[in-house]
Amino acid sequence: MIEKLGMYLQYPFVQYALIVGVLIALCSSLLGVTLVLRRFSFIGDGLSHVAFGAMAIASVLNLTNNMLLVLPITVVSAILLLRAGQNARIKGDAAIAMISVAALAFGYLIMNVFSTSTNLSGDVCSTLFGSTSILTLTKSEVWICTVLSIAVVVIFVLFYNKIFAVTFDESFAKATGTRAGAYNLLLAVIIAVIIVLAMNLVGSLLISALVIFPALSAMRLFKSFRSVTVCSALLSVVCAFLGIIVSILAGTPVGSTIVAVDVGAFLICYLFELIQGGICK
Repeated sequence: MIEKLGMYLQYPFVQYALIVGVLIALCSSLLGVTLVLRRFSFIGDGLSHVAFGAMAIASVLNLTNNMLLVLPITVVSAILLLRAGQNARIKGDAAIAMISVAALAFGYLIMNVFSTSTNLSGDVCSTLFGSTSILTLTKSEVWICTVLSIAVVVIFVLFYNKIFAVTFDESFAKATGTRAGAYNLLLAVIIAVIIVLAMNLVGSLLISALVIFPALSAMRLFKSFRSVTVCSALLSVVCAFLGIIVSILAGTPVGSTIVAVDVGAFLICYLFELIQGGICK
């Protein structure tokens, strides 16, 4: 098995998959803690459906680089979700449900009505579950993912204190002079970028798992925001790396395998929490 793994690691497409997978997992975990604490976990699910709809339009238009269309539409939708969530008439969860279901339905409708592909079901399955797209990345796509991922990490580190303040007590942050609206907007844009990047890794239906599970696992082990964030990032990177390696060796779908490893890590952390709680009692 080690020889087989060493042979696969010599191929550029495997190296590209590992680089992009680790970077996307890192970015997803950083924002996942904030989303879980703000009870806005399913924004990733909603935006992923929007990205699916935008990708359907891009495929119909035969765009060579669909990110030029998918990314702006997802960013705008993230901003609209933020605004709608603050509307007294439309609560955050209702806004996410409305946008996600509508985008998913229209995306599938567009792919059926205007599709020129001979394998429509295969295209839909690949987009929804990210079956092999992570293993077919070009060098230019790897560079785009790398630059955007580094930008997300740098922004998160630079504005860590402000994100922390807005996450735990937005009203108090406003009272102390923090421009909470601007930082919420920044978070929405960053989340949209992560969602678009993660579609190549796990597909639009499984993105929420990549965002939520590492954060929930870390919360089983630590209590402080910084410790949870660091632990979540480490767990997410390790699970993504192991998931890609296992999928290559076993021939399983990449996205589903990564999520399965994330679920396994959560169960281990949960059992550790139960054992530790039992010992303390």
